[in-house]
Amino acid sequence: MAIIDQDATAFRKLSPSFSGITVKGIGFDRETLESAGINRAHAFAAVSSGDNTNILGARVARETYGVKHVIARIYDPKRAAVYQRLGIPTVATVSWTATQIMKAVLPTGATEEFTDSTGTMILAEVPLHERWLGRNASELEETTGARIAFVTRYGSTILPTDSLVIQQDDAVHLLFPPAERERIEGLALFGEKGNS
Repeated sequence: MAIIDQDATAFRKLSPSFSGITVKGIGFDRETLESAGINRAHAFAAVSSGDNTNILGARVARETYGVKHVIARIYDPKRAAVYQRLGIPTVATVSWTATQIMKAVLPTGATEEFTDSTGTMILAEVPLHERWLGRNASELEETTGARIAFVTRYGSTILPTDSLVIQQDDAVHLLFPPAERERIEGLALFGEKGNS
């Protein structure tokens, strides 16, 4: 095990029984990483107090040195969501983490993002059943009657086209009347009417 820190005095906090190595430096600097043994690392955790430092370190470890098990601590929930979609596991704030756990464990339905001033239309991110993967986005619109406003994929926003195919980890944002919410959630999540 190796620990990297810019402040060498931080190593004093380690237990006297710590048998690994300590390296003073920046966690994304290649020379520092190589001094810490990144070339033979099984895992890499970037847990500094800076989001940019952590994500850069995690990406260098994974993309340059091929470390398979990489995780980054991210304080900004919006950034954490983006990096999750890029395939970099993140640990973020308690509230964000709790939300992600609940979304993974329970089909919580649509996450409302906007309601127009008249209250007749809402924009919501609607989780989809895996049966929608690989299917044309227009099929989802035809089945639900909702309109796809946009799709978020790997941190980028995509406007729907006739040829857009839904992929794993896509975040699909639908426009629909509030009264249609339960029916649309049922079709998106379960492929049937209602949330049962």
